[in-house]
Amino acid sequence: MPHNDLLTIARDIALRAGELAKQRRSEGVSVAASKTSSVDIVTEADRETEAFIRAALAEVRPDDGFYGEESAAETGSSGLTWIVDPIDGTVNFLYGIPHYAVSIAVVEGEPDPLTWTALAGCVVNPALGEVFTARLGGGAFLGDQPIRAAASVDLSQALVATGFAYDSEMRGVQGRLVAGLLPLVRDIRRQGTASLDLSFVACGRLNAYFERTLNPWDHAAGALIAREAGALVTGLDGLPPSRDFILAGHPDVAARLEQTLRQLGL
Repeated sequence: MPHNDLLTIARDIALRAGELAKQRRSEGVSVAASKTSSVDIVTEADRETEAFIRAALAEVRPDDGFYGEESAAETGSSGLTWIVDPIDGTVNFLYGIPHYAVSIAVVEGEPDPLTWTALAGCVVNPALGEVFTARLGGGAFLGDQPIRAAASVDLSQALVATGFAYDSEMRGVQGRLVAGLLPLVRDIRRQGTASLDLSFVACGRLNAYFERTLNPWDHAAGALIAREAGALVTGLDGLPPSRDFILAGHPDVAARLEQTLRQLGL
């Protein structure tokens, strides 16, 4: 199937899933369970939204695999796998902060960000109605408008986003790193939704973004969108992004930021 057709599927289902999540948010949200720690939460809306996405994909792409945040991974026979975060930014969603997203990507190869090739991706912020999309080799878009990453700036003029792990010890490490970085950049943003951070790099709202401990579903769609918008999206030492590290930004900004983070003890 052409990549454009895959993107159409991702966008259609992400939009419908976003409407479901938005409706559940308006009805009131409570924590259904905790996962890796007491602050790593899941809501019934997360589970319901993922089940909706999974069923919708099975109808149109029954031979594909599925890898979602709230359910076990399943392999398919087509060589393609859908990587899904039903509600990225669950804490924002819980608190009613209008900065959460449905993220859907389709990749070729094993469902491993170190080896897969992302073919198409969509990130929807239901609260604001913004839709970010990209397909491999086809550029990146916000709605119907093409988007590009911001031009190179000195690191002192860079607006940089990051995020923090659920593990308290890792949070301490990340907090000390950010404390060292803050005097060296224009400012830091911690918005709580990785897929939107990457999409904001793609459209120039951020100069760079970095984080550790992300799961594959957190960045599968957003990384493709940022890359297709002209950003460098990388792990450490030129490796693909993974749980170890992800960095996105104009290639010059990203290179300077990685060097600075290393000097600060990354």
